[in-house]
Amino acid sequence: MPSPDPRANPILLGHREAEATILDAMRAGRMHHAWLITGPEGIGKATLAYRFARRLLAGQPKEDSLALDPGNPVFRRVAAGSHADMKTIELAFNEKTRRMRTEIAVDDVRKLNGFMALTPAEGGWRVVVVDGAEELNASSANALLKILEEPPPRAILLLVCSAPGRLLPTIRSRCRRLRLSPLDDEAMGQLLAGYLPQLGADERGRLITLAEGSPGRAIMLAEDEGLKIAALVDKLLSDMPGVPMSRGYEIADFLGRSETGFSTFMDLVRAGVAAAVRESVRGRADPEQARLVALRPLDAWGEVWAGLTKLQDETERFALDKRQAIVAGIGMLSGEA
Repeated sequence: MPSPDPRANPILLGHREAEATILDAMRAGRMHHAWLITGPEGIGKATLAYRFARRLLAGQPKEDSLALDPGNPVFRRVAAGSHADMKTIELAFNEKTRRMRTEIAVDDVRKLNGFMALTPAEGGWRVVVVDGAEELNASSANALLKILEEPPPRAILLLVCSAPGRLLPTIRSRCRRLRLSPLDDEAMGQLLAGYLPQLGADERGRLITLAEGSPGRAIMLAEDEGLKIAALVDKLLSDMPGVPMSRGYEIADFLGRSETGFSTFMDLVRAGVAAAVRESVRGRADPEQARLVALRPLDAWGEVWAGLTKLQDETERFALDKRQAIVAGIGMLSGEA
């Protein structure tokens, strides 16, 4: 099944401390005008932001939870994007290029000035969710900063961000931060049993290992043949360093069938290298991990990981030849590049 839309997702597991922080602020009447919700991708940051927003718009909860019944009119209007007191800023579709924008445009942020200055239509709060705040460019970030410097009354900004280091320090300093951590295996298992009931327990267990506490990533891997790609990566790493160039082209042909195959492959290769090094340092590496790490000094593996990261980033950013990038990446792993 596709990853649930955070606007309409009533389920949130594993973030009780963050929910308790929000509830305490609501009940004490100490609502900060801006909240920065951070953590790895796919762990529920946007789901928490919309859960927070719905509760603000619906009124004080009587129970110790931000949960709102999906049948509640506020829940339905937020899910439909039709609530008069709420707006979302995120990457938008560019009608001219017919592609998704790569940055949040300054004009989208400037539109918030008029919206946030209005009196709430239903007597409560005006709420803005900035989903993917790390995608703000210099102009849109400065426009947002101006709003944060002079926040209107009864208006709250919720910034969802996977890479807070990319935000202006002055934006970070004006927000109350909520750091979300990856989910534990129990919460992951509970969520995946509901989201991916068609998979067997062993397959879900493998996804839990690969996703590293991110249910969003687990669902993406399940949708994009992630388990097959993971098996392919495991075989590639176990065969190092004697992997011929022809293997790279075979892998590229397989990955070419999926729009996201290259990204998934590179993510899993880098994760496999990182896990092998990490477990070796801790003295917990399995035989395959230990054999891979023994191929070169530990600091050299850091250079390999950085090289793979740069290769993936530049290939995706500049639409370079993914086939050649895969061959080059395998060369880095084997020590031939």
